[in-house]
Amino acid sequence: MHRRELLKSAAALPILACVSKLAAAAPAPLARVRPGDPGWPSAADWHRLDEAVGGTLLEVRPLFSACDSDRGSAGCRDVLANIRNPFYIGDQAAGTQVSGWLDAWAPAASAYAVQARHSADVAAAINFAREHRVRLAVKGGGHSYQGTSNAPDSLLIWTRAMSQVTLHDAFVPAGCAGKLSPTPAVTAGAGALWSDLYDAVSTRAGHYVQGGGCTSVGVAGLVQSGGFGSFSKGFGSAAAGLLEAEIVTADGRVRTLNACSEPDLFWAVKGGGGGTFGVLTRLTLRTHDLPEFMGAAWGKIQAQSDEAFRRLLTRFFEFYAASLLNPHWGEQVRIGPDNIFEISMVCQGLDPQQAQDAWQPFFAFVNAAPRELQILDKLGAGARPARHWWDPIGSHSMIQDKRPGAAAHHAYWEGDQDQVGAFLHGYDSLWLPATLLEPSQRPHLVDALIAGSHAQEIELHFNKGLAGAPAPAIAAVLDTATNPAVTSAFALAIIANGEGPRYPGMGQQVGDDAAAHADARAVDQASAQLRRLAPDAGSYLSESNYFNAGWQQAFWGKNYPRLRSIKNRYDADGLFVVHHGVGSEDWSADGFRRLA
Repeated sequence: MHRRELLKSAAALPILACVSKLAAAAPAPLARVRPGDPGWPSAADWHRLDEAVGGTLLEVRPLFSACDSDRGSAGCRDVLANIRNPFYIGDQAAGTQVSGWLDAWAPAASAYAVQARHSADVAAAINFAREHRVRLAVKGGGHSYQGTSNAPDSLLIWTRAMSQVTLHDAFVPAGCAGKLSPTPAVTAGAGALWSDLYDAVSTRAGHYVQGGGCTSVGVAGLVQSGGFGSFSKGFGSAAAGLLEAEIVTADGRVRTLNACSEPDLFWAVKGGGGGTFGVLTRLTLRTHDLPEFMGAAWGKIQAQSDEAFRRLLTRFFEFYAASLLNPHWGEQVRIGPDNIFEISMVCQGLDPQQAQDAWQPFFAFVNAAPRELQILDKLGAGARPARHWWDPIGSHSMIQDKRPGAAAHHAYWEGDQDQVGAFLHGYDSLWLPATLLEPSQRPHLVDALIAGSHAQEIELHFNKGLAGAPAPAIAAVLDTATNPAVTSAFALAIIANGEGPRYPGMGQQVGDDAAAHADARAVDQASAQLRRLAPDAGSYLSESNYFNAGWQQAFWGKNYPRLRSIKNRYDADGLFVVHHGVGSEDWSADGFRRLA
């Protein structure tokens, strides 16, 4: 399964601060209100909020509401024509990049949304929700597999319009003069997408920012989840590159976070989970020198017997440990049923010849056994100028957003198409420790992968495990809230399945739930084979099992107690609640009733 000028209202802030002080004395609510409840805000209350946010309050309609009465209407035709375009989905207040998860969640429109333009709008929405006991949801890109960026009967803080991008030659975080050296950086509004940053930083300016592999993912959401991209093995996580952030917390205060100002909260938003500690409105990330080349390796092989498959995988992991476990190589291989092995890897910092030379030993091994190993898709490797890596002009690997008025750089990788609108049957991930690559452990690794792949295809995302990364990148990631297990893992194993879009109201045929449940069981079976090797393996919170009972330890490891303490300090009343977010164990699954 394969994912901007920030203004402050000087006149409004003193008023908001006064409201915050009054609210701090109020007892924690035991329950939130829904439409029809006696405490639900009146029309006059909503009107006052609309005035406070400059007329940006929207009454949210479900994504396919235009199809309710007339499936031939222009509105219905529009949504049906664009439902596989991730940029279109993100531009809808009720849009979610995933159309749901079997037995877990389904997209549900908020009652209202504030289309925030700056931090004062966000503060007004937060204060309103707190005072009226309204459930909050926060959305930028809307890519949450866990459904955390949508909630029924809620007020949505929608940051999509906050998409400005600004480059800095020498950035110093506020209050850090004389403590931190100036560094090249980029500042983005919370609604910016990675395609916006890659266009500004790489295509136009010739620098590099560590972000996500999926270009339509929101910058703020990825940073708060930790954030791995194709080249994380070389540059670390997105969270580790955060220099400064602006956030609005549950008391309505606009705060500037960095290593010199509220460092605990700054640490928490670096991988502690989105929609949990407040609403980020601005982020500043370190930029790097752009490598001269970026490239890829590809191919698909089918072993003609189980024993040939075992030899193929054994040879690959020998080759990987010796030649690819380094800052240059990332992305993935897939190990599937029918003894299929597919290569879909990328590299940075290697010229075309170096990329080809790196793979020559493994390709020679495959080519030397034509009777045992059938090449289904041609094997190859190469590289091209890095400055054009994310430039859709002339690219055969990217799909542009062709809607009138769409930004020319809004394009997504062809390989991500199946993710757009996907309905998940099952999903799991776990970090595989690098010790499994040691000669004595490789046979066990191969056995587990083969056994697991008999149930469900297994993807190994090497860029999402940081063993082999440079020491400075490792140190920076250890200074984030992300589970430290990522730094000693060689890959993140992802096991998932699902089907095409099943949005409520879409009108497609009802799926085969019996087959879907069988798919979910297959994911569990494949995952169990790997967990026998790594029983205490952590899991990446953005790409994980919705039903993971040990989510605190899996997502954050030893960092969870510190995160919980920071949550209690900045949001003791639990205004911000998301599925399997820090402190969510205190609330009912729907986030409406406090349990303790």
